[in-house]
Amino acid sequence: MKTAAVDPRLPPPGSPHALERYYALHARVYDATRWSFLFGRDLILELAAGARPHPARILEIGCGTGRNLVRLARLFPHAHLTGVDLAPSMLAVARRQTAAYGPRISLRGQAYDAPLDPTDRFDIVLCSYALTMFNPGFAPAIAAAHADLAPGGYFAFVDFHASRHRWFTRWMGVNHVRMEGHLRPLLQSTFTPVIDEVHSAYGGLWDYALFLGRRKKSP
Repeated sequence: MKTAAVDPRLPPPGSPHALERYYALHARVYDATRWSFLFGRDLILELAAGARPHPARILEIGCGTGRNLVRLARLFPHAHLTGVDLAPSMLAVARRQTAAYGPRISLRGQAYDAPLDPTDRFDIVLCSYALTMFNPGFAPAIAAAHADLAPGGYFAFVDFHASRHRWFTRWMGVNHVRMEGHLRPLLQSTFTPVIDEVHSAYGGLWDYALFLGRRKKSP
């Protein structure tokens, strides 16, 4: 199969510049439109709350508009939350949406390819519809998440998984999303699975994955 030619004047797909160009157009309407296909986001928060009901610190990788951070702040009124995202346009929305929570929610504009603070770890690390856009970079992000978890902490994940329709997989690739079932095996080997499910969306147009895993004990 031939690959499309890449215009050398444009940033490569998945690069910080390409993602910012994409989200600069979508940030303002993201929450109003994504509910129709980003399934499982509230469920993974409930599963994380059931596994770790009293977390002190929570990290969200790829926090986007801050939608999940606001829900987490309500679920866990005594927790401190940190959100990391690479797109300035999305973080601008997140700052407005989380402002009411003051210093309880902190936001960091950076790539997530290394642990944030090994000396002060997190009880829950959440990644919701972000890792399929880490291309390259998903493997370092998963390793960093494990290192960022406190002993007994949980990694909570929901994202696109795969599609049996090549045209849909290609279309999602145009939107910076890789849907090749490549994340679950790495999650399964990095964390101790507690919940590991694949669900069908829109009659099988695509599948999405729900995963809750516990930090493995150090040897």
